[in-house]
Amino acid sequence: MIRNLSRLLRLLHINVVLARNGLDEVIFATHLFRPFRFVLWLLPWHWLPRRLPPRAVRLRRTLEDLGPIFIKFGQILSTRRDLLPDDIADELARLQDNVRPFPGQQARAIIERAYGRPLAGMLNNFDPQPLASASIAQVHTALLPDGREVIVKVVRPGIRREIERDIDLLYALADLATRYWPDGRRLRPRAVVAEFEKTLLDELDLQREAANASQLRRNFAGSPLLYVPEVHWEYTRRNVMVMERIHGTPISDIATLKRHNIDLKQLAERGVEIFFTQVFSHNFFHADMHPGNIFVSPQGQYIAVDFGIVGTLRPEDQHYLAENFLAFFNRDYRRVAELHVQSGWAPSGTRVDEFESAIRSVCEPIFERPLKDISFGRLLLHLFQTARRFNMEIQPQLVLLQKTLLNIEGLGRQLYPELDLWQTAKPFLERWTADQVGPKAFFRALRDNAKHWLTDLPQLPGLAHEALRRLHDGTLRIETTSKDVQQLRDEIRAASQRNFRLIIAATLLICATLIYSLDGIASFMIFGMPWLSWLLGSAAVMLLVVNWPQRGDGDD
Repeated sequence: MIRNLSRLLRLLHINVVLARNGLDEVIFATHLFRPFRFVLWLLPWHWLPRRLPPRAVRLRRTLEDLGPIFIKFGQILSTRRDLLPDDIADELARLQDNVRPFPGQQARAIIERAYGRPLAGMLNNFDPQPLASASIAQVHTALLPDGREVIVKVVRPGIRREIERDIDLLYALADLATRYWPDGRRLRPRAVVAEFEKTLLDELDLQREAANASQLRRNFAGSPLLYVPEVHWEYTRRNVMVMERIHGTPISDIATLKRHNIDLKQLAERGVEIFFTQVFSHNFFHADMHPGNIFVSPQGQYIAVDFGIVGTLRPEDQHYLAENFLAFFNRDYRRVAELHVQSGWAPSGTRVDEFESAIRSVCEPIFERPLKDISFGRLLLHLFQTARRFNMEIQPQLVLLQKTLLNIEGLGRQLYPELDLWQTAKPFLERWTADQVGPKAFFRALRDNAKHWLTDLPQLPGLAHEALRRLHDGTLRIETTSKDVQQLRDEIRAASQRNFRLIIAATLLICATLIYSLDGIASFMIFGMPWLSWLLGSAAVMLLVVNWPQRGDGDD
């Protein structure tokens, strides 16, 4: 009861904030309140005309007033200039690093509580005026005792309570959507909210963010593509993080980049390369690459900050994604349909030919345009509509990736409007896919697993002996409950016995090989081999010959 009351009060507060900022038309534009639009004329502030700021300013202020979750939503929108009017995109861009700050003295007090001592002698010249302020934390400048410049990131006080309150509201809305919205079960809103909750709560732990930064720094060590600042771990706590201060041009400052003679086309293409390198080569990607978190060095190298949100993929999702991208690039719609069914992203009963036809009808009109005019964001929207027809479920593990790819495309098009994301990504994906199959991938897998096999190898004779002992004693049984399957049971038991003898043969062969590779283990040689190696090898060959499955074994 108390929770429901809290949710109701939060909804009322959201509507009050909308009304206070002159966005009450948003409230009455919803299906629920549309029949009550006449109420607008009963509100006192509608009786007399009032001067309101521009709509973009009102929208930005509303999102700021509503808290971190709404600010995050505004940050995502700000990168999609291809979907928003310029005035709204420009204003929402201020949410990237220019959210209303909390007092600098309060930040200092939080830091001193975290350290358990005054800042003097630890962080000198601490500037109470924040360098940047975002939805979760704000950043101040300082100096280490040795004079190095650093930034000090401090989590906003009380932010966890605000996030948990709004997440609870989102869960309630997700439950309602699942119950009453026709697409609710397919879109899995509760799973999406759970993924969003995990991402936001992870951002509150600055030690986790510092670990993310360290991993990315190792991944791109020595790379001309991306620079990641150094973390100063001795000054880092759960709600305070200290990093190397970087100096660069914000990537959204196009005029300054041009004055520094930065090649914007190359810069945009490098952004795409960085994204695909992180997703497929490293399987560890910066998932919050909006313009407020990206700077450019005078040499044209990307510099990333704010590592609170990172993503990873399962190997199978990596594989299916790469193949999907390549199939799209090659306009192989049947392969796209097959991959969706094989991966489980589409229901198992989906007819591939019908799904292929639906995808073709969406993609062909888009691909008839020049590649530079194809927006991945718009393509996703069209594909989501197709997915609805085939009852495809949302994949929560891919939501973060899709959001990041949309960010990268929006950022790249802002730098270079003719960016061809497809042509830039295709060679990379072809190289990566080729590297995952064939002899090179086979021998790499052997090399990576060799140390584990060598660790387990000494246990094989003992395991084989134990299995044979249990088989001989009758303690290794295959139980059945029907006499009608007695013949099948006998066949399975015979096959099991044969397989155990084959395991023994393989173990003997491995031992013979190891003995042969060791110098001086035996002075007596047979046919140029140590006698023990020859004896074990001969026994292994005999077992293999006698027990190798013959044609027709197991056939009806």
